[in-house]
Amino acid sequence: MRLHDCTWMQVERYLQHDDRIVLPLGSTEQHAYLSVGTDAILAERVSLEAAEPLGVLVAPALPYGLAPYFAAFPGSPSLRTTTYLALVGDLLESLHGQGFRRFLLVNGHGGNVPVEGLAAEWMSANEDAQVVVHHWWRAPKVWAAVQSIDPDAAHANWLESFEWTRLDGADPPAESKPMVDLDALRAAGPARVREMLGDGSYGGRYRRSAADEEAVWRAGVEEVRAVLSGSWA
Repeated sequence: MRLHDCTWMQVERYLQHDDRIVLPLGSTEQHAYLSVGTDAILAERVSLEAAEPLGVLVAPALPYGLAPYFAAFPGSPSLRTTTYLALVGDLLESLHGQGFRRFLLVNGHGGNVPVEGLAAEWMSANEDAQVVVHHWWRAPKVWAAVQSIDPDAAHANWLESFEWTRLDGADPPAESKPMVDLDALRAAGPARVREMLGDGSYGGRYRRSAADEEAVWRAGVEEVRAVLSGSWA
């Protein structure tokens, strides 16, 4: 249930019987031949599909995250870590003040991992609430499905290529791309990162079959739903 599809009165009524809310976390950054909004698109969509049968509210995806390494790619803005953590913390604090107590942060971007520390710190100061951080694309069942299909799954390759992240007229090469040296990439500055990546993909196949996509996506939705409907402290 989209928060944006509700009036404030409906949200107030919702809080009379449920205190859960999902906050999708994304980024706006280069994804080779995919949308620069890929991380936010996927985080929000997997959250909505997972939450729909449970009737849980899903907030709009946070479209900006931590991606300073992609600074040399136009259309890839990044927040400072302090800004990002303050922003997510402010959202938790504000929603907590309105009655929400169980927060699921569905993250779609690897650079946003520092939010885990924020969640632990925030909960220590708000013992009546719980924050769960779920990195949907690398969660156990999803990653098992991915590895069973193709171990070369990475940024801007087939792992993130779905009907809802592909763009008309932005067709990737049919052949696979050699995988980048991840250790060297992590040690590189933005200009060198762009030089190493070229089109932006980390390597591997750009697309796989619809059946492979469905297997990964189904695992992602089911895993988010399991977290939402599971045991909360």
